[in-house]
Amino acid sequence: MSCTVAEAPIRLLLDQHTIQSRVAELGAEISRDYSGLNPVIVAILKGSMPFFVDLSRAIQTPHTWDTLQVSSYHGGTSSSGVVKFNADLSDAIEGRHVILVEDIVDTGRTVSYLLNSLSTRNPASIKVASLLDKPSRREVPVPIDYLGFTIPDEFVIGYGLDYGQFFRNLPFVGVLEQVPSLPF
Repeated sequence: MSCTVAEAPIRLLLDQHTIQSRVAELGAEISRDYSGLNPVIVAILKGSMPFFVDLSRAIQTPHTWDTLQVSSYHGGTSSSGVVKFNADLSDAIEGRHVILVEDIVDTGRTVSYLLNSLSTRNPASIKVASLLDKPSRREVPVPIDYLGFTIPDEFVIGYGLDYGQFFRNLPFVGVLEQVPSLPF
């Protein structure tokens, strides 16, 4: 039986208050670790945007922003295993302390690809902040220096995470219990 996006059943996994509390803790930790270092925080578009903005607001040490865009899901509910680079950083990172901000680390392929690619640009350091980690799906080991939550192997949406570009706007993280048909 099929359902529409509006009818899709969603089970709450992480509520808005729980997410915001953890983001504040991560911001405080990053503020301590990067005091006086002026890091650049890099949003991995599109899914990390809500986490990225909230985390930036929670970081009390001066920092700059940049973005890049890669994809590996290509519209499905699991990673294709192929990382596609869609948009690069706008500023040089040589000599800078970089914090990659990701929505979820699943197979590890995307983060591994980015760490390898960006390390060739001679940053002072690169660390990873991820809202979610799904270690049961890991194919490539990657460090997560600032982690929000470890979750089970379920397809999650909300707080930036999507299915077919829908559900990013939800203020919580939920499990999509039935895959809806898309309107396009």
